[in-house]
Amino acid sequence: MPELPEVETVRRGLQPVMEGARFVRVEARRPDLRRPLPREFVKRLEGHSVTGLGRRAKYLLADLSSGDVLLMHLGMSGSFRVAEEGKGGATPGDFHHPRSDDRAHDHIVFHMSSGARIAFNDPRRFGLMLLVPRVELAEHPLMKEIGPEPLGNAFDAALLAQACHGKKTSLKAALSDQKVVAGLGNIYVCEALHRARLSPKRTASTIASRAGAPNERAEKLVDAIRAVLGDAIKAGGSSLRDHRRTDGELGYFQHHFRVYDREGAKCVTPGCKGTVRRIVQGGRSTFFCPVCQK
Repeated sequence: MPELPEVETVRRGLQPVMEGARFVRVEARRPDLRRPLPREFVKRLEGHSVTGLGRRAKYLLADLSSGDVLLMHLGMSGSFRVAEEGKGGATPGDFHHPRSDDRAHDHIVFHMSSGARIAFNDPRRFGLMLLVPRVELAEHPLMKEIGPEPLGNAFDAALLAQACHGKKTSLKAALSDQKVVAGLGNIYVCEALHRARLSPKRTASTIASRAGAPNERAEKLVDAIRAVLGDAIKAGGSSLRDHRRTDGELGYFQHHFRVYDREGAKCVTPGCKGTVRRIVQGGRSTFFCPVCQK
């Protein structure tokens, strides 16, 4: 499933053709994705403009002139393809197994006043589109328990330490919890822990003092999270399975993985003689170096 850098890459690909543009025509070619589409979905979009296109964790948020917010999630196989009306298209957010180009899976199509035709293609239909009044967004069930944005100004060692204070779960499990930090998933948790030289098996509470104050581990981990997400966004995300950018190009961060999917490879930490191992935590593969990650 796409993580924060992939969703941010897609947002940046859609922003030039959606922000400030009006929905001239909307095609809803089926009544549902993961959930049923909102009542009068087409009517509530057509004629209204996108006043801003943002992101919260792994969700895209389009603020509308109507006062609603179009909340969108890519799910496991969803992608947006952008084209000029009457021409072919490109997919913002690339990944090295191309997403479906089968137009039969173009379930939602936005015809924008910018001249763009934006198709949401989702073979598995795990994607999501909802319309939520802006005044109710913060308390919406999908939004209200999401933790701080890891690239936001509020996210620091103190905040992360407090969230992990007293937790007996592993550090990997804590960082994967969207209530602790928003938008991180398996790939970037593994990569951030390696950069911080912290074991994924370490108890989460060990990055905080007994009083919940941050220690050096928390400081290093916050720096590592910010760095790995920033690098991944610059690279356009990681091209794994279905992820693809809106321009159709693939992201390239998978070529810079330090540990993820590198089981048996030599650790890239300078001076380390370790070998990357894979273990299973919470049903997911964890990749780490048992020598330099403590």
